[in-house]
Amino acid sequence: MNAESKSLDVMIMGKSYRVSCAPEEEKDLLVAVDYVDSKMTEVREGGKTMAVERVAVMTALNIAHELLGGKGGGGINTAEMKRKISLMRTTITEALADTQDKLF
Repeated sequence: MNAESKSLDVMIMGKSYRVSCAPEEEKDLLVAVDYVDSKMTEVREGGKTMAVERVAVMTALNIAHELLGGKGGGGINTAEMKRKISLMRTTITEALADTQDKLF
């Protein structure tokens, strides 16, 4: 933890965790904690009794699916993300083509 970090105790599924973050990121971290807690609770209540580790893994997969699949991705504009990725691909392809042309 660097000198600028702040240590916080947060609760997820009734268990306390100590995390650190920059002071200006505290609000976003607490929003993330609430989101993860609600998603883990949802996974636990939606299935058979599961070990916390399995609940955490299933929750991580669900959140990744939301993020990558664009289904309620937490405010992430997937269309914009895809546009930027496409632009990066084009830039990389052009850079590689220029380099390859110079080699041969």
